[in-house]
Amino acid sequence: MLSKKSKYSIKALVKLAKEYDKGPVLISEISETEHIPKKFLEAILLELKNAGILGSKKGYGGGYYLIKKPEDVKLTQVIRLTNGPIALLPCVSLNFYQPCEECVDEKTCGISQVAMQVRDATLAILENTSIADVLKKEQLLTKGKK
Repeated sequence: MLSKKSKYSIKALVKLAKEYDKGPVLISEISETEHIPKKFLEAILLELKNAGILGSKKGYGGGYYLIKKPEDVKLTQVIRLTNGPIALLPCVSLNFYQPCEECVDEKTCGISQVAMQVRDATLAILENTSIADVLKKEQLLTKGKK
């Protein structure tokens, strides 16, 4: 399941993608327009900055901005950073592997085989979906409402 931290991170990044090349965006503006608690957002933005996705500017005209192009920020990177493993089970995780305590033999475990298929299908979507793609989907859905 996607954590609130991951959802808020994606929402904040989409907001910053809307403002890409327009300059820094204030935390208060992101918090207000995206309905994200300000203190939680501050921690999220700092983590995204430390990961090299965002930059920040202090003082007048300051705020946060995307360092990378929106099409270069993939959902896999954001979710792994803010949510941890994408896999359903630790024994099939590519980046956070841990053996399952209950499993007698991973190679013959049917549950892990199904979880691996789910992981692969999920990764195929998330690795090919960027913040720019999410923004485009939102724009298309907004146009459809009018």
